[in-house]
Amino acid sequence: MTSEARDRLFVALDTTDLERAARLARELAGRVGGLKVGKEFFTAHGPDGLRAAVGGEPLFLDLKFHDIPNTVAGAVRAAMRLSPRILNVHASGGRAMMEAARDALREGADDAGVEPPWLVAVTVLTSLDDADLAAVGQQGPAAEQVVRLARLAQDCGLDGVVCGPREIAPLRAACSPDFKLVVPGIRPAWAASGDQKRVMTPKAAVAAGADVIVVGRPITAAEDPLDAAEKIVAELG
Repeated sequence: MTSEARDRLFVALDTTDLERAARLARELAGRVGGLKVGKEFFTAHGPDGLRAAVGGEPLFLDLKFHDIPNTVAGAVRAAMRLSPRILNVHASGGRAMMEAARDALREGADDAGVEPPWLVAVTVLTSLDDADLAAVGQQGPAAEQVVRLARLAQDCGLDGVVCGPREIAPLRAACSPDFKLVVPGIRPAWAASGDQKRVMTPKAAVAAGADVIVVGRPITAAEDPLDAAEKIVAELG
């Protein structure tokens, strides 16, 4: 993955509408770094629908695997048949699960004859703030929990983490320079924040140290999605 401005931008196709996802993918093909497909679309349409919609565009397969190590390993191995560029698991699944995912990714990529993708761990969802974490019994501010989980993921041999934009600077201080930061919760100044509580503009996120930013509704809900994407790429450039 190169460092060109457009390659830093992945667009979230968070929809169950196959035709709409395919139309967006065609419109954005070659103009952004890749496309993120998550649980909504994958549950509705599965691997075949994903292939039909995304085609050969770079894929962030955002399924956030979180289960016992053997189950996650099997899921990761199967995911290699889709040749993703980025794949994620939940860091809160623990050391054994993340190490099993790491090993299965390498084996599965080799069996499928594809380049191993980045394996990144989800730390704290960007829809959660400190009060939400306290309500589910997690100690400390969100930023501290993110750093704890990121250090564990790095120690397990993962390539990076998914983190909120406000945690970029602490993670750059806590983890190695080559540890990848994939950052959702990105909102251009001209877009509404929606249900994201920890947000930052694209330019600020990359300047802080994000390797990849993920943007959904400011692009996909725009009257002209390609124009919105190009505005963000121009901001990054």
